[in-house]
Amino acid sequence: MRFGGPLFQDCSDPDRWIEALRKKGYTAAYCPVGNEAGSDTIKAFSNAAEKAGIVIAEVGAWSNPIGPDSAKSREAIEHCRKQLALADEIGARCCVNITGSRGDPWASHHPKNLTQETFDLIVQTTRSIVDAVKPKRSCFVLETMPWMYPDSVQSYSDLIHAIDREQCAVHFDPVNLINSPSRYYGNGPLIHDFVDRLGSMIKSCHAKDIILGPEFMVHLNECRPGTGSLDYATFLREIHQLPGEVPIMLEHLSDEAEYDLAAQYVRSVAEKEGIPI
Repeated sequence: MRFGGPLFQDCSDPDRWIEALRKKGYTAAYCPVGNEAGSDTIKAFSNAAEKAGIVIAEVGAWSNPIGPDSAKSREAIEHCRKQLALADEIGARCCVNITGSRGDPWASHHPKNLTQETFDLIVQTTRSIVDAVKPKRSCFVLETMPWMYPDSVQSYSDLIHAIDREQCAVHFDPVNLINSPSRYYGNGPLIHDFVDRLGSMIKSCHAKDIILGPEFMVHLNECRPGTGSLDYATFLREIHQLPGEVPIMLEHLSDEAEYDLAAQYVRSVAEKEGIPI
């Protein structure tokens, strides 16, 4: 298993980037360049990662390929293609995006999100991204979400089989699957079931936490790892036993100090479980 998170230092050249990763003790990294970077720059960072034993976990393609504005959707699809090409060139494990929303904003809930019509549109759109790029060493992956596909282990399995592309794989964000009290209190078995059924296809994971508020009705809020109820022992055990040193990446925290606390917590759980990260 690999572990990483965002960096706050100057990472404008490969040497500084590697030094920043070493200072944090990270063995995995987010992609350090954008798709506008030249081939020489991309190659330099790729070579530096390989030499230092760093896994480039993922390239983000955050956009809405199935939104209500057709022009913006076309732009999003093109952005996904460019980001997937970057992932393939730099040697990242995957290029990740959400499937998208039928409304605005781009990651919002909408009455049409969980319909067969949208499922079919996601299949068509994802195929068009993968088929245009034809990546050789990276994959396009779809992040789990609470109110759009894939929103469960079963819907992810159905989606992957319907897309039917070897270079379309799986991204695992367990917090994003927790959208009810039953999943909240049963998140350990949920994590186990996801990895049991889809583990061989997981390319990267996100590490967050979640807490159920006391308000009526249900209020589930994202929080720093260690301050919520995600079963991190199960999460780390399940990912550790997968082949290929799957990366787990911290995200969505407000500043460097918060990331340091999160990393400290994740490492403490890993140490108790005898898992090297």
